[in-house]
This record gives sequence, C-alpha cells and structure tokens, in this order.
Amino acid sequence: MTSTIPTVKLLINGEFIESKTTEWRDVVNPATQEVLARVPLATADELAAAVAAGKAAFKTWRKTPIGARARIFLKYQQLIRENMSEVAALLTAEQGKTLPDAEGDIFRGLEVVEHAANIGSLQMGEIANNVANGVDTYTLQQPIGVCAGITPFNFPAMIPLWMFPMAIACGNTFVLKPSEQDPMSTMRLVELAVEAGIPAGVLNVVHGAVDIVNGLCDHPDIKAISFVGSTRVGTHVYHRATATGKRAQCMMGAKNHVVVLPDAPKEQTLNALAGAGFGAAGQRCMASSVVVLVGEAKHWVDEIAERAKTLSVNAGHIAGTEIGPVISCAAKARIESLIEAGIAEGARLVLDGRNPVVKGYEQGNFVAPTLFAGVKPGMRIYDEEIFGPVLCVVEVDTLDEAIALVNANPNGNGTGIFTRSGGAARHFQEEIDVGQVGINVPIPVPVPLFSFTGSRGSKLGDLGPYGKQVVMFYTQTKTITSRWFDEDAVSTVNTTISMR
Repeated sequence: MTSTIPTVKLLINGEFIESKTTEWRDVVNPATQEVLARVPLATADELAAAVAAGKAAFKTWRKTPIGARARIFLKYQQLIRENMSEVAALLTAEQGKTLPDAEGDIFRGLEVVEHAANIGSLQMGEIANNVANGVDTYTLQQPIGVCAGITPFNFPAMIPLWMFPMAIACGNTFVLKPSEQDPMSTMRLVELAVEAGIPAGVLNVVHGAVDIVNGLCDHPDIKAISFVGSTRVGTHVYHRATATGKRAQCMMGAKNHVVVLPDAPKEQTLNALAGAGFGAAGQRCMASSVVVLVGEAKHWVDEIAERAKTLSVNAGHIAGTEIGPVISCAAKARIESLIEAGIAEGARLVLDGRNPVVKGYEQGNFVAPTLFAGVKPGMRIYDEEIFGPVLCVVEVDTLDEAIALVNANPNGNGTGIFTRSGGAARHFQEEIDVGQVGINVPIPVPVPLFSFTGSRGSKLGDLGPYGKQVVMFYTQTKTITSRWFDEDAVSTVNTTISMR
C-alpha cells in the first residue's frame, strides 16, 4: 500500500484507529480519477468491537440528562458552521458535486443537528390525570440501545446527519457505516461530533461493503437500522434486519414526476425543471426525473432543452459550474447505456449529453444534460431510476391522466405540480398517491420540523428519518399506570378480583 495516500480511519470507542483489514477500496476524485484516500473494508472483529463499545456506552449515555445531550448538539452545529467550507471542499473532491451544492448538502444536515438540540421538547411523553379513582397514566419515551445507519454516496453529509444526531440525542448509541465511495467528508463531520463532546462509544464508525451491511443486520445487540440507498439493497436490509427483530427504516429508489399544467408560470417552471432534473448530476433520490406535460404544455419541450443547454458542465470546484461529474466510471457507463436503450426503444432524443468536452478534465465522469421526449411506461428510461442528468418528458391530455400515470408508478418518494390554479393543485394533492408533494416546488423535501415521508415502493418501514417520526423510531414508549394511597386515609380492606 502506497504510504503517500492517506487511509480512512475507523472510530471505535472514541479512538480513530487504523483498520487491520487486508481489503481496501480507493476513494477516487470523479473529475480527475486521482486516488484521494484508501478506505478499509472493516473486519468482523472490528464491527463487533464497535457494537460492543456502543452497548457499553449506552449504560451511562441513556441516563445523561437531556439538557446535557442538547448542549452537545448546540456545540456541534456551531462547529459545522465554522468548518463548512473545509467539509464542502472535501465533499466536492470525493463526490463531484459543485461547491455550492456541497454546502447545501451540509446545510440540510445542519438543520437536523439544530433540531436535535431541541430534543428536550421532542422527547416528552403524555399524561392523563385521574383516569380512575386516584389513578394516573403517563408515557415515557425511552432510548432503545445501539442503533445503526447505512448511508449512500450521493449525500455524504446530509444523510449521516439525518441519522446519528437524532438517534444519539434520544439517548441511544450509534454505529455508522458511510458509503465507501466518498467517506472523507463524513469522517470530518464525525471528527467534529467528537470535538463537540459526544462521549467515547456513543458514536462509532465502521467502513465496508456487503459483509458489514449483513453484520449490522444480524448483530443481536443492534436494535434499529436506518438505511438510505438503492431499492435492491434497501429491500435486502429491511427483510434481513426485521427478521432478527430489529426496527428498520429504508428510504430507497424513486421515479419522481413533476406535472406541468399549461397555466404554470413559465420562467419559474423552466428554471425549476432544469434545477430539479439536472442538479447534482441527477444523483438525488428526490430528483425530478420525469416531466409530465399536460395539454398545451407539450409545446414546452424545446424551451426545456434550451434551458438545459445553458447549464455549465465542469469539475465541481470550478466557479460557475452547475453540473459536476457522476460518482464513478461505472455510473457513467450505466447512464450512457440507459440513454442508448431510450433511443432503441423509440423515445426522441432531444438533447444528447454523452461525451461532453470538459477541458482539463478529460478523464472525468461527465454526462451533460440529456432530454428525451415521447417517453412511455415500459421503456427502461421510464421504468428504471437512471440516477444521472437525464430528463424524460411524457405528454398527456388532462390532469387526471397525469395523476393516473403517477399513481401507476410503483415508487412514491416525491411528486410535484406547477400551476396557477389553486383548485387544480388541491385536486392533485388529494388524489395523488405519493408521500411528498410539491406545489410549485420541484423537490419537496420537508424541513426537520416535519419528517421525510416517502411512500410505496420508495420506502420500507412505517416511520421516516428526522423530524417527529424519527423520535418514535429511536425510542420505546413505556406506559405507566400509577396509584398512590393517602396513608392517613382510613378504609376497609377490600379485595377486588374483577376487571372493573
């Protein structure tokens, strides 16, 4: 192993340690193919040590006063703000997204950290006084133990910050498995979390692939798993984890539709479609990858193409870049193969983004904005999540046809409608069978006061990450019924054997 290339460390029981593994993966800059670091595929013993550290730390952490937990996250959000530029530069180098988008990635996670600092009001139970003669009933929201998180490559800051801050703020301990493709920015955020005061063993990090994922699902001391990633892996994680009695929440693949009515505000809508369809090189589970043009809006196709042509494709750290490279050579090849499939299956290629010339970065994994019209269900570019800057246009005659089209798709992460009609928007929100709806908003990811509520084929598990739902996910409700007798009262002994 070349000594000049840094290695990514594990975090076990408060110590950043070198893995003893013999298996390593390269962390590659997708704009240059430069090897930035090597990440270990941790051993079974290292995973066991991480979980054991979490189990031991839980004994004291669960009893840490809620105010003390909250203050750690107040400090943590301050440290993230102070180091945002540094973390964003790391993120851009290893993941490829533009610097402004990298800062946005961090900021959306920061919002959850800020919400975690409000745990004192989020974790309160309920009480009913005097439900019977002298009897009170109340609930406690208590932590459940060691929890785990498995995160994807496309948001190496935001999604880890969706997971471990809320779990730890609730009094649990945590084992995090970041994406092995871009773990460096995640690890910098972990370093800041330790600096903020998270005690040894409360947060642990292991790196790896299939064996570590399966190990997390199988370990008897892990009580809950949160996952974000592909449908194939998420389905595997959910069934394997729940088979061992764990709680699991799996946010998975998507095919998000944006419906455009003819009365939509054109300039704002065109800008929104370009940003939501091509931003982050299309590598968002909430990307608007299908545009449904209703009625006369079908004439907007050429204007969508013209807007897409204006987007600058370059390395993410270059000022003015709007679309960076996709994560890997394999991802680029898969996207290009789907573009070829779209052509072969009869869709009209309006804008071809294959093989763009990016001066100085000829080895980069670049795909420019690509636009298909005349797309229909059954085509691979419609049925599959492309996860690249490819926008598919479907044309229908009426809003109800658009609603039926969206509802027939198995995925339910997000959808949107662009219109000036309040009546049409309300009809859409009532009839659409998708968990997150935007009205003149192309990417309807809720702020942390609420929860991420993808549905149907895009989600397994009842409770979503962050917000109110995740407090329920990371806690156990204990219901207590109590009765205290007045010692000064005089009463006869009365043995009761009935249920009344």
